[in-house]
Amino acid sequence: MRPGVRLRPNPAFSPVFGGCAVLFLINDTVFEFEARDIVPPLDAQRFAAVSLGYVIQLGKELYAEEPLLHRVAPERARRLAALLAMKQPDINAALFVAPAQYCSPDQVGTRFCNLAIEVMASLHTQNQQGALDAVVADREVWRRLAA
Repeated sequence: MRPGVRLRPNPAFSPVFGGCAVLFLINDTVFEFEARDIVPPLDAQRFAAVSLGYVIQLGKELYAEEPLLHRVAPERARRLAALLAMKQPDINAALFVAPAQYCSPDQVGTRFCNLAIEVMASLHTQNQQGALDAVVADREVWRRLAA
């Protein structure tokens, strides 16, 4: 460090994610966001009161209404991904499977996992190139079609 140069705190720093961009897979779409963009400081106390179970139920309700939420309303799915990541930093992938549009939220199946950074980086690249679809995501992550 040069003499006279003072380091300033990084306003993007997040105690959960270290100020880095976060990648989160929902079904077959990778979303990228920064933790500081998720919860405004004034809402932090209210957000802390929200449980992970509540966020998962919210996801089930969203996918019960629109099974392709991540395609039809990507901004809503991105916010859901951010909420899941903030509430449970150990997961970076979620699968919501609804049997039909407007089904009961209780019928929406869910799975969660923590993908290695290399896998997530590969999925993110494929997502950006338009090559990530349900078959690729299933083969590399969910393995529902393996049988």
